[in-house]
Amino acid sequence: MNTQSNVPTNARHWIGGAWVSSAKTGVSISPSTGEKLGTYADGGRAEAETAIAAARRAFDTTSWSRDRKLRAAALSELADRLIERAEILGRTLAREAGKVITQATMEATFTPQTLRHNAGQALAQLGGAAELAPGVLATSWHEAIGVAGLIVPWNSPIALLLRALGPALAAGCTTVVKMPAQTALTNGLVMEALEATKSLPPGVVNMFTESGNEGAPFMVSSPDVDVINYTGSTPVGRRIAEQAAQTLKRCTLELGGKTPLVVFDDTNAEEVAPLVVQALTQFNGEFCMCGSRVLVQESVAESYRRALVELLGRVVIGPADDPASQMGPLVDRVNAERVERFVQDAEKYSRVLLRGGLITEGPLAKGAFFRPAMLEPNSLDSPLVQKEVFAPVLSFETFKDEADALRRANATEFGLSAAVFTADRSRAHRVAQGLKAGTVWTNTWGVFDDMFPEGGYKQSGVGRARGPKALEEFQEVKTRIELVAPLKP
Repeated sequence: MNTQSNVPTNARHWIGGAWVSSAKTGVSISPSTGEKLGTYADGGRAEAETAIAAARRAFDTTSWSRDRKLRAAALSELADRLIERAEILGRTLAREAGKVITQATMEATFTPQTLRHNAGQALAQLGGAAELAPGVLATSWHEAIGVAGLIVPWNSPIALLLRALGPALAAGCTTVVKMPAQTALTNGLVMEALEATKSLPPGVVNMFTESGNEGAPFMVSSPDVDVINYTGSTPVGRRIAEQAAQTLKRCTLELGGKTPLVVFDDTNAEEVAPLVVQALTQFNGEFCMCGSRVLVQESVAESYRRALVELLGRVVIGPADDPASQMGPLVDRVNAERVERFVQDAEKYSRVLLRGGLITEGPLAKGAFFRPAMLEPNSLDSPLVQKEVFAPVLSFETFKDEADALRRANATEFGLSAAVFTADRSRAHRVAQGLKAGTVWTNTWGVFDDMFPEGGYKQSGVGRARGPKALEEFQEVKTRIELVAPLKP
């Protein structure tokens, strides 16, 4: 394990190309040990106002929105500066958020590549042109919408920041970024990379950390912010959409999920069960695309029950910065206690296959550790099926046939992602078409690529991240019609 001295112990805001402190200070706590990691400047409305003014000034008075080559160069350079810091970013993220060191380092190492993809998009995006009639020409092109407000969650702060920031910058926007307090020291390291990116003009990226709820709502309501990008819960997403409607502000919202993993009887539990366990426990289950529901065809259900109970019971739980840990703590003790209460309630309407739960004894008791749980609910209407738990709590459900599988899989308000496991390619195609979800995997889970969009159906969101459309979420389209023939006097 690494020593705490290698982790930064203080963080500030980065606004208008300068470091900014706050009157209020917060404390970063390790969810693995409950110990203090450091302190951070805790922002609010004042920091949001200053950041918005800086972003507005940069958009209105510089060539950023019209200089594609500058934007591509800045995105590529920022990727370099982040990759240079990948090792310490990963270590700090593990200590602050509880994500195990292998997964935290992977996030810090590979997600900056998204910025390189966005740099290419900045140079490659084209408009259209046509001759409407003799002497009448029409052209259309994309223009940056203005100032983009980005609200980033704590569960994957590097990856989800860059997934929004990259397209916003490539599109030509300037940005105001509200970062989560749970990863304040990690945020500070990202801001150091921004400072070191010399091709990034001051005021183009403004970033502050906030534990409360003043700065983010001000961003949403401000007439000087033209678009909001939010990743988080569905209830908060609804409130943002309602508030943004007062200024007709565009919103891109990636919200909650309840990913069904549909397993047919032509599969092998020895092959598929480990993927189900990975889908549940990756990032400690604190992931909007976490495989929190497994739907298994009745004829093979018992073999999957046994296999999943055995594998989940063997998951190695330990400090996030220990390379031997397969799953770390939840983000904080309050959240772990919330999940424990949820499972206690679920016992009333479910068959308990693996109780799991909050660790209250032994060397891990001071942290926010939660052992995986698996329960078989007695109804599709139960909270275990309908609510996003955001933890390693698995709902085990069964189905009779293909039609029943689709009916059950689509029976929630969510539609962010889903997976199908079958040896029958025709059935895989039919079921994928029938699933109401923005991303559907076949015989795998958790595979992403910057070339292809992500986003939700139903109450899982509005708009798309990644892919060509990601830039368009931050742009307007302008059409010009020109009479080429000279006007008669």
